[in-house]
This record gives sequence, structure tokens and C-alpha cells, in this order.
Amino acid sequence: MRILIVGAGGVGSAAARIAVRRSFFELLVVADYDPARPQRLVEELGDPRLLAARIDASSAEAVAAVVRAHRITHVLNAVDPRFVMPVFNGCFDAGATYLDMAMSLSSRHPDHPYEKTGVMLGDEQFEAAGRWSDAGRLALVGIGVEPGLSDVFARYAEDELFSSIDELGVRDGANLTVEGYDFAPSFSIWTTIEECLNPPVIFERDRGWYTTAPFSEPEVFHFPEGIGPVECVNVEHEEVILMPRWTGARKVTFKYGLGEEFIGVLRTLHKLGLDSTEPVSVKGVAVAPRDVVAAALPDPATLGDRMKGKTCAGLLVTGLGKDGEPRSVYLYHVVANEWSMAQYNSQAVVWQTAVNPVIALELLAAGTWRGSGVLGPEAFDARPFLDLLAADAPVGYGSPWGMEER
Repeated sequence: MRILIVGAGGVGSAAARIAVRRSFFELLVVADYDPARPQRLVEELGDPRLLAARIDASSAEAVAAVVRAHRITHVLNAVDPRFVMPVFNGCFDAGATYLDMAMSLSSRHPDHPYEKTGVMLGDEQFEAAGRWSDAGRLALVGIGVEPGLSDVFARYAEDELFSSIDELGVRDGANLTVEGYDFAPSFSIWTTIEECLNPPVIFERDRGWYTTAPFSEPEVFHFPEGIGPVECVNVEHEEVILMPRWTGARKVTFKYGLGEEFIGVLRTLHKLGLDSTEPVSVKGVAVAPRDVVAAALPDPATLGDRMKGKTCAGLLVTGLGKDGEPRSVYLYHVVANEWSMAQYNSQAVVWQTAVNPVIALELLAAGTWRGSGVLGPEAFDARPFLDLLAADAPVGYGSPWGMEER
């Protein structure tokens, strides 16, 4: 397997740090628009299988050229979702297997944004599914942590825990703090704005997909391993688009523990128009307000040594167990920042995101996972994935997942 990671930011760098401890690949090229970023990473890791390269992720032709130049077989897209389609199309053109952790962007319904869906997350990619399938090529979409691990949990719950599922409810929260900053998101603010200010999508089997208002339906969810109660709200996310395609769940939701202060900041950015991606002229220079916000905030990849606490990604599943009795189970994965920094020099949120596509790549390399078309994680057997995640190194990745009866 010859891998290309597009993007040497927090998640891309963490994926490389995780992958170099494994033996399933022969070459790993880390590429970025700024070639100095992957070069620093390659020098840090000192693995002869690693190379640094420059790439323009906004150009399908440029992506295809890098794939061909290095005879890449698998591409992991680790850049902002606005670049999904050029990377996706470049991979198809060059004949590479494609993986991403966020799907193509949505656009709201022009007349009823908080009732009806417009273009949904991933629609552009799913429109190309027949082309990928006919060519015998695989695009594995949404294989980060959220989406990604929660989707694996959904497959596991349907196959091994439940006879029927009423709701798959993704619930994410954390107790992370960042010393020295009044406001410092632990993940890409560009992506966070996109997710949190778009109309959240909900799925019901007898109704289909529909939308609601941002930050709607708050609920206090109790997270495990000392994180405790966190208020969670509806947020637009890919799981709600993916899970109904490969499971029989009657309802799918996504709620995220943002916190009152974080929600307030996002609402202020929106009120001021600073969430916009449309360029404005500033003293003769065209710049998107959202890019200015991102540039003004610290890079999440650099916050690890200032962060404390844990992050939890999980899925609350309700329905009937295999015995036909009512059951409610929370499947979850917790990462402590102290551990991820000590073990991988990567902060908890980016490490938790990056480990999942690396496991998927290993399963693809072994032939354990295989397929063609545009597929979500739910389309594959969950047990090998969860076993690798939890098993101690060097067999697995040494990061156990948990299950709580609720």
C-alpha cells in the first residue's frame, strides 16, 4: 500500500504519527500547499517510508498528478471539507482508493432552511457512486471519529446487540480546557462554523431527512470516565446522512456538547457576518471573513501542551435487544489529552479523529475490508475495526472503547 495524506495540519500530522508505528504500508507521502509543514513532520518522525510533497488540494488535476507521480494506491483527505470534491475527483481520475473524514458540503433549502433539506452533506459524492462502482473503485467516506467511529458503532449495534433499533443518537462531549486562551477551539474553526451554523439534519424512517434550527433541542447528557454532564444540541453532521443508508434505525440524530460560551461566540460571528465564505474587499484585498477568523485563532494542532481533560465520542442506541426486550446502550471512545500528547505528541481531538482512518487503511491493506462505490463505515464489518482499536500494541492501537447500559 502506498498512501498519500493530503494536508499536514493537526489531523494529517496525527495520522502520520500513528501510521509510522504500523507495518502495513510501504510508502507514506504527506502533502500540503505549504511544503515546509510536511517536511518538518517527516524530519520529526525519521521514518524512511515517509516523503514530503507539495499539493494544491483545490485542483483535481494537481491531486491526480501527485497520485500518479508517487504511484499512490490510497489517499487520505485531511484538509477542510471545501476541498473534498477536488481531492475526491482527483483520486478517481488517477485510480486511487479515496478516504475522507468529512464529506462534500451542504447548502440550505432556499425557502425553508429550518424545515427542509437543500443539498445535503455528501450529496455530490453519492451522485458519483455509480461511476466509482462501475470502475471497481472505492471511496470510503466519513471515516474519522465523527463521522467514522460512531458509524462503526452503529454497524456493531445492529449486528451484535439489537434486534431492532428505534434511534441511533450520536452524542459527543468533552471537558477539555486550554490554558492561556479565552477562546481556542480544539478543532478547525472553519469546519466547526460550517457544522454548527448550518441547519441540523434529523432522519426519521417514515419521514426522511428534515432540518431544524441550529442549537435546537438541548439536552443534558452524562458522559463517562469522569467527564460528567454536558449540555448537547443538534448540529449538522454526516452520521445522520450515512447511518440510514446502511442500517434499519427508525431515527438518527447528532448532538454535540458545545457549551453556552461557544454557542454565544458562534452566534456573534454569524450576526457580524464573520462566518461567511464569500470574499469581501479589505483595502483592496479580497478575503473571506471566515478565513480571517481562522487565521486569528491558534492552530488546534499547537494547543496540545496547553490542553487538559478528555474528549468522548459515542453513540446512544435504543431499541429492542437480541432477546426482544427494551435496551439502551451507549457505545463510546474516550481519549485523555495527557495520554495522546505523551504517546503521540498530538492533542486528544485530532488524535481521536486520525486513528480511525489509519485503522481503516490497515483493514483495507489486509483485505479485511473491501468494496467498490461510495461507501460509509456502516457498509463494513465492525468487529475487526473495534478489535484493532482496542487491542494492545503492537497487535492493535491500544485505545479501548467502552459500552454502558443506560
